[in-house]
Amino acid sequence: MIEVRFNAVKINGQPINGTLNTMSYKEAKDKIHRLAEKNQLKIISIDKKSAFLYKIRKGTDKPLTGEQRAYSKEEVATALRKLGYTVISVNKKWFDFSPKPPTQAIVSFVKISAELLEQKLPFSEILTLMINDVENKTLRETLKQINNEMKKGTDSQAVFMRYESVFGKFTSYMLGLASKSGNMAEIYKATAKFLERQQEFKKSLRSALITPFITLFILFLAVLFYVGYIFPETAKLFVKFKIDLPPMTKATLALSDFLMNNFIIIIILAMAPPIALIYWARTKKGRLFLDKWQMKIPIIGSLIHKTAIEVFCRVFYTLYSGSAESIEPIRIASEACGNAYFESQIKNVAIPLMVKRGMGITESFEASGVFTETALSRFHSGEETGTIKNTALQLANYYESETVYRLKNIIEMIQVMIAMVIMVVMIGLTLVSAETATISPKSTMSQ
Repeated sequence: MIEVRFNAVKINGQPINGTLNTMSYKEAKDKIHRLAEKNQLKIISIDKKSAFLYKIRKGTDKPLTGEQRAYSKEEVATALRKLGYTVISVNKKWFDFSPKPPTQAIVSFVKISAELLEQKLPFSEILTLMINDVENKTLRETLKQINNEMKKGTDSQAVFMRYESVFGKFTSYMLGLASKSGNMAEIYKATAKFLERQQEFKKSLRSALITPFITLFILFLAVLFYVGYIFPETAKLFVKFKIDLPPMTKATLALSDFLMNNFIIIIILAMAPPIALIYWARTKKGRLFLDKWQMKIPIIGSLIHKTAIEVFCRVFYTLYSGSAESIEPIRIASEACGNAYFESQIKNVAIPLMVKRGMGITESFEASGVFTETALSRFHSGEETGTIKNTALQLANYYESETVYRLKNIIEMIQVMIAMVIMVVMIGLTLVSAETATISPKSTMSQ
């Protein structure tokens, strides 16, 4: 997220200026030019807020160095002179790259803030404490800017949404909403719980899927190296002396020749589908399709599905305050679950049915087709008894317990399967090597 300032004048000569927060400078320029065209403005300048490195001195003290974000170096120099400093130099920071903070850093910030809020500590003091203690540079600078803007009286939700690229869309929304709500500590606590669960699930999923795939890929490369390079060096010696090869040795040598003769074609055929799939997955249609079908993958699909429902229920519980205001919590909860298909079905099927036809929550959720029978049954009971908020929390806790337990079992099962695959490959290589070792050139030499 970048901040851009523009200066313009109206037809009557009245000067106008404003600021804009966008994901890129090009996007900001396009928006400003559309605004100017619509309101008949003449653009004077468009400045991007950048980082500047300064060196200053006060009296005869030792020079100090620091970093400040501004629209120009003149702004930095003027502000420092007003504070009584002698400006030695101000230079633009050319490599102004701020990587997104790790999830763990954001989780720690939200969790510690929730604990301090429960102790009735003012949020401004919490921000000051966190600015001094946070190690990640990007997060520290972001908190500084948030603190400065909130001191000026800027709307908290607008401030946090401005830093969506740092915190993420859902976290920014929740933290901004918390400052305006009457229960700030509870929302921070719920957000911390959501982030922890999300991080835990991704870590477990990585253990269940990504790590085994990496292991198999490395094993595949090792076998390829053996079959394509090491094995032929030995086997071709027998071919050179016209010695008959045993079946497995002959087949392995034929495979080696095929791989080496068609090396480029095989690489293209192996690389093209994954690259095409990754590119397609980034499109809206591709992501909807993949997110829909990943919930139907054998074994792991039901876990992904139930985790999405768990996240939805947990966020819904945090935001829901009554049937009269149920649409916004449902919309935000669908965005938080992290599944494009789940979100699309809620927004395009469930919510329109509730708004246009006046259908209840359970009926609308059932029509969306993304909730399990268990979830629908519990929502139906909660809707009838007026305890739908508590029902959502019960469902979230239930699915959390189930997914954690099942995921551990799946990880153990996958690890056993990987070990078996490695064992089979090693046995195969051993058999081929043993067969090669039994080849005898005696009969050929006696002739």
